Amino acid sequence: MRFYAPHRSSLTLPSGHRFPQDKYRMLHTLLLKDGILQEAQLAESLPASDESILRAHAADFVAQFENGELEEKAMKRIGFPWSRELVRRVRATAGGAIAAAETALEYGISGQLAGGTHHAHPTFGSGYCVYNDQAVAALHLLAAGIVERVAIIDLDVHQGDGSAAIFADNPSVFVFSMHGEKNFPFRKFPADLDVALPDGTGDKDYLRALADHLPAVFEFRPDLILYQAGVDPLAEDKLGRLALTYDGLIQRDQAVLNACKGRGIPVSMAIGGGYADPIEASVTAYANTYRVAKKLHRF
Repeated sequence: MRFYAPHRSSLTLPSGHRFPQDKYRMLHTLLLKDGILQEAQLAESLPASDESILRAHAADFVAQFENGELEEKAMKRIGFPWSRELVRRVRATAGGAIAAAETALEYGISGQLAGGTHHAHPTFGSGYCVYNDQAVAALHLLAAGIVERVAIIDLDVHQGDGSAAIFADNPSVFVFSMHGEKNFPFRKFPADLDVALPDGTGDKDYLRALADHLPAVFEFRPDLILYQAGVDPLAEDKLGRLALTYDGLIQRDQAVLNACKGRGIPVSMAIGGGYADPIEASVTAYANTYRVAKKLHRF
């Protein structure tokens, strides 16, 4: 059983930047400290190829981004300053998503201690997302003929608009997004199944909505599920606007992963959003997702 992390592609951001980059290092440390993962189970996320990235993203956008030629407005929409480090990081995250998906098909479960960059569209990046790692992975596997149908279960508090846009005309991929109704992005791109929740939604109503709509994913009969397990529905999240507890998120993960395992459907996980203050709350929630997966799959 292997999991992936883009360790060598860490991103250094300017002092005072709002994105909590340290959460990736903190999650890695916590997973090892608590014995949820062993060092030998973690592999480096290697860069995705041009061919893989260009299945999800327009050539002009990729070239301009990688050469540092995107307009200032486009980089502000992404939310990061351009750097070679950023290029390496997003390439590695896309490559890690491919590797995790392939490993999930072999072992039933895998994931990356990063990823879930679901706001990246074919021709632009947005909301701290440049390349859509799960879209790159799905299209890679479909092009290789390894799978015929892929489903994305996106439970980040923000709607997966980029994933919905990339797969709008692709009948081989089903995108389910359950998110905050009034949260970013403020212009939603319709997914195959959108469930919009009001501000302040707590555990009970959230889990009921999930139970009501999750069966639609399995009616699609996917060969693989890509799980965007964002923890920003947590009440402590400063960008979330929902009110889930740790236990509510654990029950969410149990519902998804148990349903997949019971049907024999492999799952590849991406950690998605998490912006709690202090950030340790998000890191704890990320680790809990891996605790649930470990207990179920005994890795």
